[in-house]
Amino acid sequence: MGKTLEDKKAIVADLKSRLSEAKLAVVIDYQGLSVAQITNLRSRLREHGATCTVAKNTLMRIAVEGDENWSALQGLLSGTSAFIFAGEETMSASLKAYQAFQKESKKTELRGGVLDGEALSVDHVKALADLPTKDELYARIAGAIKAVPTKLAKSVNEVPASLARALKAVAEKEDEAA
Repeated sequence: MGKTLEDKKAIVADLKSRLSEAKLAVVIDYQGLSVAQITNLRSRLREHGATCTVAKNTLMRIAVEGDENWSALQGLLSGTSAFIFAGEETMSASLKAYQAFQKESKKTELRGGVLDGEALSVDHVKALADLPTKDELYARIAGAIKAVPTKLAKSVNEVPASLARALKAVAEKEDEAA
């Protein structure tokens, strides 16, 4: 039995809501995945703050119609489509989770995505996955900041130590000469 008009309106409203909360939308071809596999993908993505939704292309077209930020999705809507929605802070981790799933299942195909109103090719989406997460960047910055005073302290401590070694060497030479 097909979906009623009310069901379709609810799906479009849900898609619009997910798009309004997302910074990145990625389209994948999920053909050949079992219900258990798509459930596995959804749970992996949920761990990283992203969601995965299967929807008809027509309903997604209606959801993005007139929205400049997401209109680029229309070029990716063909075949069996599933959509991954991720926020700004969860993009990289979510895409890494999808790539791990894709490597295991070997059944999904990435079509592309949209970020800030710009269409992304498959290569661009893969490059986003390679970017460090926000937490990784914080850790790198903290490490760099911590390294500066440590190097400075070592340098400051080295001056008197070098002076002491030089004085000791001069004293030893004077003792040998005497």
